[in-house]
Amino acid sequence: MVKKHEANPLIDPKSIKPSREGYRVKGAFNAGAAEYNREIILLLRVAEGCMAGEGSIAVPYYRFDAEGGHPEILEVRADDPHVQLKDTRGVVYKRKDYLSTLSHIRIARSKDGINFTVDDKPFIYPCSSSESFGAEDARISRIDDIYYITYTAVSGDGWATALATTRDFKTVERKGIIFPPPNKDVSIFPEKINGKYLALHRPHNEGFGKPSIWYSESTDLLHWGSHKCLIRPRDTRWEEQKIGGGAAPIKTDKGWLEIYHGKGKDQIYSLCLLLLDLNDPSKVLKRGKEPILFPEKPYETKGFFPNVVFSNGVITGADGSVKIYYGACDETVCLAETSIDELLGMLN
Repeated sequence: MVKKHEANPLIDPKSIKPSREGYRVKGAFNAGAAEYNREIILLLRVAEGCMAGEGSIAVPYYRFDAEGGHPEILEVRADDPHVQLKDTRGVVYKRKDYLSTLSHIRIARSKDGINFTVDDKPFIYPCSSSESFGAEDARISRIDDIYYITYTAVSGDGWATALATTRDFKTVERKGIIFPPPNKDVSIFPEKINGKYLALHRPHNEGFGKPSIWYSESTDLLHWGSHKCLIRPRDTRWEEQKIGGGAAPIKTDKGWLEIYHGKGKDQIYSLCLLLLDLNDPSKVLKRGKEPILFPEKPYETKGFFPNVVFSNGVITGADGSVKIYYGACDETVCLAETSIDELLGMLN
């Protein structure tokens, strides 16, 4: 009932221009999605590393000043006594952490939802110390004529969720952090309900419990309260480690339909379904027993981070069609197609 497109992957790292000389794109994935001006817009997470000379280590970083963020390169000799290799994710140099890759958010545009042209320059990129380790995994919600973009702001203090807005996908206004660390996977409902803005979010449990999907309310989109844990990971091969929300919930006549992700046995990521009450989305109506999408194709099982399908971008059509844009292996953008009726049928 969920069909993976024959053109997958639609976007891969080779089709992306690096944001500066000396950088190289290692992944283009986990795209937020919206419709604007008769086009489908994807906000790609673009992860970049550096090219290093022989015997050297090179990592990207951002330098900040009054004008914002500036991408730079730290290159040192591999045998420098101040270098400490952490793991594949980064190094410590003179007691300061650097990541092997940094992410920003880039726009891709398409008339048909399959063939995309990717902008040469970043749309949202690190501009403050709260984003020093990158801007990741955008989600888009349209309310009236404003597109609200939530994204993960990563720094040495952890991962938080920031909010930005745009009307034209040319200019962007940053609103700052709305969920402090450690919190991510924030999606805003596409309309007010009972006079309030609503959102799903995912705090990171430590000590007790596992990372779960939470519900929250706001009067201004900046200050959030009425927090409630909606669902927790089930003890199954698909969810035993953690779960998190995806794109903004889809409004149907049966309730709010949410496509969420689970991390399970052997680090496998899959996509699952949740149905929330139409008038009170803090109430769970149904939850799918099995994933609607899981890694099985070579581009989903072999890559930078194998066995991952992850979606934070969904487009629904007037005919009830559903386009699920998903990241595969933290490396590429893919497409799966279905319909609202078929998804609701999977919950029965």
